[in-house]
Amino acid sequence: MKKIALLILSLFIGIALVEAAESQKMKEANDQYTKENFAVADSLYEDILRTEGESVALYYNLGNAKYKQGFIGPAILNYERALLLDPSNEDVLFNLELAKSHTTDKIDPVEKLLITKWNEAIQKWFSSNTWAVISIVLFILFIGLLGCFLFARFSWLKKTSFFSGIVVIILCFVAMNYAKRQKESVISHEYAIVYAATVTGKSSPDTGGTDLFILHEGTKVKIKNQLNDWMEIQLEDGHVGWVPAKSLEII
Repeated sequence: MKKIALLILSLFIGIALVEAAESQKMKEANDQYTKENFAVADSLYEDILRTEGESVALYYNLGNAKYKQGFIGPAILNYERALLLDPSNEDVLFNLELAKSHTTDKIDPVEKLLITKWNEAIQKWFSSNTWAVISIVLFILFIGLLGCFLFARFSWLKKTSFFSGIVVIILCFVAMNYAKRQKESVISHEYAIVYAATVTGKSSPDTGGTDLFILHEGTKVKIKNQLNDWMEIQLEDGHVGWVPAKSLEII
């Protein structure tokens, strides 16, 4: 019993030491950023990303360090990656729009139906994990309402719990759907940022294809297909073309 207790204690101590080391690394990187040593902070954030994994704060800070060095494409990339983890983060959204204001391409997106806009906006209120938690809470509430409906003695209480249960279970499925779609957006990697200074969209995946459009660093595109060293992309205005894969960085 004592050995098990010591093992558990050592495990908690080990976890605490790791967390302390992580926070120390982040503190050092943040200190360098505060001192305007942006290149050093950039390198430290990249190292934390490689060794400790991703987080909203890390992508946000890394994006800021890139932006301060004038690397607009990399800054936008990291802000976009932060938004995948926390779609409603106001700080990230503000800095992303600020970085986008320095890009060359101004592409008018295809107009969407109002209901589609509302649906997408609601989906971005929370991360996939938060939507999942909401769906679980709603399901538990539904079980409670179901029990109330089955065992309540008063007819008004039965009616109330019955109709409330219908609303709650519908909201539960909606939240589950949002959680699924948010999760898919994180793992699908269907969007990319133009990393090259300029790149020409071609009608076919080869240099001999017809020139269709020219893009500049920082523009966000949707990946439709890949063939060898070429990627078929779609712009926000609906135009489609092929560009070299090396000119893009996947979000």
